[in-house]
Amino acid sequence: MNILVLCTGNSARSILGEVLINSLGGDRFAAFSAGSRPAGHVNPGALAKLEREGLSTEGLESKSWDRFSEPGAPAMDIVITVCDSAAGESCPVWHGSPVRVHWGLPDPAGQPDVDAAFDKAYAQLRQRIELMLELPLESTEPRARRDALQRIHDNVAALERAGG
Repeated sequence: MNILVLCTGNSARSILGEVLINSLGGDRFAAFSAGSRPAGHVNPGALAKLEREGLSTEGLESKSWDRFSEPGAPAMDIVITVCDSAAGESCPVWHGSPVRVHWGLPDPAGQPDVDAAFDKAYAQLRQRIELMLELPLESTEPRARRDALQRIHDNVAALERAGG
């Protein structure tokens, strides 16, 4: 299954999501990331966090979501927005009629303690992705797939707000 992780700048959260899905998902998923207004570079804090986790940063780039609506682009099964502004924007038409879910997370870029902010964003994404990997997404109807993925975020976010 192809998964596109979106954020406005495609420099931090969406990059973390792409790498985590690809590293944890094995052969089940091919993840990509993009942004509506790409920053043009990957945030150094994201690169540092991935390197601290022993994950490859080779080939990562901040790119436009237009790349994934062009002819020849891979058909997406799932599109996950990880920032509130990207979730509210009008997206291009994606090949494959993917389900869309919103996993809004705070932006770690520009926080006073950059390492701690990226540690938190990474942990939040990893928890959601690990739960996603437990689902039989390939055999689930699109509406049920969307609902299950959204429930993951909603339940984890509620626990985070409660301090759990």
